[in-house]
Amino acid sequence: MDSANTSAVLATAITMIVSYLICGIPFGKILVGLMSHKDIQKEGSGNIGTTNALRVGGPKVAALTLAFDLLKGMVCVVVFRDVVYAGSSWSASSTVSYPLLVALVALACLYGHIFSPYLKFHGGKGIATGVGILFGFYWPLALIHLAIFIVLVAITRYVSVGSIVTAALVPFTVFLTQPGIPLPALAVWAILGWSVVFAHRGNIARLRAGTENKLSFGSKKGER
Repeated sequence: MDSANTSAVLATAITMIVSYLICGIPFGKILVGLMSHKDIQKEGSGNIGTTNALRVGGPKVAALTLAFDLLKGMVCVVVFRDVVYAGSSWSASSTVSYPLLVALVALACLYGHIFSPYLKFHGGKGIATGVGILFGFYWPLALIHLAIFIVLVAITRYVSVGSIVTAALVPFTVFLTQPGIPLPALAVWAILGWSVVFAHRGNIARLRAGTENKLSFGSKKGER
């Protein structure tokens, strides 16, 4: 491996580690603790994401949780794209696939949130951070997934349905919006999307059993 490719791999690996640590920050737990003086992991569903933050801490806490979870994924991907890669001396000469490198950084961001190193490798289910990742990667793709999510939640009133379907579609929408994307990069995006689906396995079981709670702004019920 020549020096340019070695630099590309090393820079990407370092960015992945930093992104994992940044995206592992459990903003839902922090914000609920600071603003509502509750432990989000011991309330509601125990999840640290936006829906449980809404249930436990209310709309303001949920909005901040959503914003921070989205931004952490977006910022990490943008920094890799526009600073680490575009600003490097090796990007022009490296033969390592850029689409694969950015997909790996995106996966590290998602896994930081789902498997937070600060919460004994437990975390959220990845929707807000995943949307942030998509905004950082290619914003029209994020808007497509937001639209799918909003329509499905509006129709079904199940946050989990919108989350599961839009996550499952990630490899297909990436393929359609990124013509010519290398197969290894597409495979990483598939792992990313389907990891979010896997994180919702409890919701899938409740949907099949007919016991999943519907979204309600008038009560403490919502997605678990």
